[in-house]
Amino acid sequence: MQDRTPRPEELDPIERASVDELRAVQRERLRWSLRHAYDNVPHYRRAFDAAGVHPDDCRDLDDLARFPFTGKAELRENYPFGMFAVPRERVARLHASSGTTGRPTVVGYTAGDLRTWARLMARSIRAAGGRPGDRVHVAYGYGLFTGGLGAHYGAEELGCTVIPVSGGMTERQVMLIRDFEPEVIMVTPSYMLAILDEMERQGVDPRATSLRVGIFGAEPWTEDMRREMERRLDMHAVDIYGLSEVMGPGVANECVETKDGLHLWEDHFYPEVIDPVTGEVLPDGERGELVLTSLTKEAMPVVRYRTRDLTRLLPGTARPMRRIEKITGRTDDMMIIRGVNVFPTQIEELILRTPQLSPHFQCVLGRQGRMDTLTVRVERRAGVDAEAADRAGTALVGLVKNTIGVSVAVEVIAPDGVERSMGKMRRIVDRRRES
Repeated sequence: MQDRTPRPEELDPIERASVDELRAVQRERLRWSLRHAYDNVPHYRRAFDAAGVHPDDCRDLDDLARFPFTGKAELRENYPFGMFAVPRERVARLHASSGTTGRPTVVGYTAGDLRTWARLMARSIRAAGGRPGDRVHVAYGYGLFTGGLGAHYGAEELGCTVIPVSGGMTERQVMLIRDFEPEVIMVTPSYMLAILDEMERQGVDPRATSLRVGIFGAEPWTEDMRREMERRLDMHAVDIYGLSEVMGPGVANECVETKDGLHLWEDHFYPEVIDPVTGEVLPDGERGELVLTSLTKEAMPVVRYRTRDLTRLLPGTARPMRRIEKITGRTDDMMIIRGVNVFPTQIEELILRTPQLSPHFQCVLGRQGRMDTLTVRVERRAGVDAEAADRAGTALVGLVKNTIGVSVAVEVIAPDGVERSMGKMRRIVDRRRES
């Protein structure tokens, strides 16, 4: 793979700062953000007052633990614009979540917020190995979802040529990759698999394409998936992290030279990891739920937002900012099967160790009597006969039992049998109410 490490002089000054300098910036910005939220968002004034805290009580970073959490429930209770800290006429853009589990969560941006977001996305793309002048194929969805426009404006800010394809029309995606020869692709990992399969169906060798960097986000994916992507594409597969409630993509990004976790851009977002049950702040290195506080957002500051993503904080390596370990799952994606916690990423990792099976799978939850059941529906790889794939499915049952400690059923199906997603893959199908 081509070396894509950025030169030191290409980095933002804060990316070369000492940890002490970074902490000083955080302290100043945190005090401003808490005051901004308290003075301008009625919800935060009520929540702070109820908890008996005031922005002036935050004298150091550790004092943030005294302030109340924010979750999706609070955002939905204040739908649509109750969490905004600026007058409506200062809001330059609105984004929103899909709202599949209730009211969507709405996010607003001032013109200044949009400039900050573009710069952080440019920083993220550069950290991943993108360079000014690269052509960037954006296959994230455009619209209220933050992925497409976040990637688009970040790539332009870096000085790249943007190819705004959006999701869908997979045959056309392959044609444009062949004809426009992008060096960088930004897409969900599950949809990248669909593009890869379509390349191979058309007789296109993925390793012979122009792609040098893939920036994959919006859903958890594993180290085994990285190896699969890099083997099939001969390019760097790099992780990006973000969420619309905090900003969108570009909250954290892996650095191409290390690929050892996502450096969180701590000059704009302050991270904590908490015990998801007790809410206690955990020391760096311990795994728990990621909580984020915005330090510079104008339109919609967020204080101690519970992301539901499970990870741990690690020291910086390629940058002074701390890293978050690859997201292993979400508290709301966790399946409990006979008392055992199971995440789709654990299943994915074991499938990718089984050469006869493809990474296209779903976890189907059912119920037998009073007990929940889990069936893994997984495609066999193209060119593998059904008998060999069934044997691999039987082996996967044992692998799951021995590795995770839970009994599952495995249903091996023909290629293209699992629904394809143009964005985030639907990994869990819950049929327990049908049982």
